[in-house]
Amino acid sequence: MELSTQKDIQPPILPADEKVVSPWMEAWRSFRKNKLALIGSIIVIFFILLAVFAPVIAPQGINEQMLSKRLQAPSSEHWFGTDDFGRDIFSRVIYGARISLWVGFLAVMGSIVVGCLLGVVAGYYGKWVDAIISRVFDIMLAFPSILLAIAIVAVLGPSLRNALIAIAVINIPNFGRLIRSRVLSVKQEEYIMAAKAVGMSNSRILFKHVLPNSMAPIIVQGTLAIATAIIEAAALGFLGLGAEAPNPEWGKMLADAKAYLVQAPWTMIFPGLAIMLTVLGFNLMGDGLRDALDPRMKN
Repeated sequence: MELSTQKDIQPPILPADEKVVSPWMEAWRSFRKNKLALIGSIIVIFFILLAVFAPVIAPQGINEQMLSKRLQAPSSEHWFGTDDFGRDIFSRVIYGARISLWVGFLAVMGSIVVGCLLGVVAGYYGKWVDAIISRVFDIMLAFPSILLAIAIVAVLGPSLRNALIAIAVINIPNFGRLIRSRVLSVKQEEYIMAAKAVGMSNSRILFKHVLPNSMAPIIVQGTLAIATAIIEAAALGFLGLGAEAPNPEWGKMLADAKAYLVQAPWTMIFPGLAIMLTVLGFNLMGDGLRDALDPRMKN
């Protein structure tokens, strides 16, 4: 039997229709197959469009008072009825989407930036740096999040801006611990060791290799955190520690309507539904992103 030479060895030929698919494209295909995730995305996009085009969609001004029409039930003129000042609830709910989404997105972005920086430093350098940052995270997580937010707003003073800061602060440990655990795993990879061997600086390794390869869980957690931030903003507004009157923030609307729950239940129903649907949309979308980006969830 003759031995084959190198010329006889041919590389495997891939089928003509087989294409190399990037991980992100594969994740998008998986996400599209998740019907609940698509429903959540549609809900989120719907409320984003409401917020963007609020001046066009809202039939009346958010502070336009008509005392002669106060506490009117839903009708063709006022789809969601009117509140105790005769203001159109439908218009106020639409403009409330602007405030709630603005708070949710900005608070989570602030949490991601600060939490990721602290988590990356703690996970990459370790030792006493990791010990100090981790203990700070543990102390913050020892308090119930809403109580810590109330304490921060109480110190800074009630306002929408301070509520946003409080929500951002209380979510920092969640992102910090998540990115820290991811960095501890990624920094042991061979390409990180190779980068160190060729003399690449630590900052370049962190921002060019470690952080980009740790973004998938951050995207998932960030989407779910927006839903949590919206609930927390509504809770602070309900307690009078968030948006101030006459801003049409959903939590503040619920607080103003609680005295009329029996007489005019629609004053609480529609802002409550807006909160529920928005949070549901982000949760469904976040679950879909988790299933699409987490390799352990794939068959």
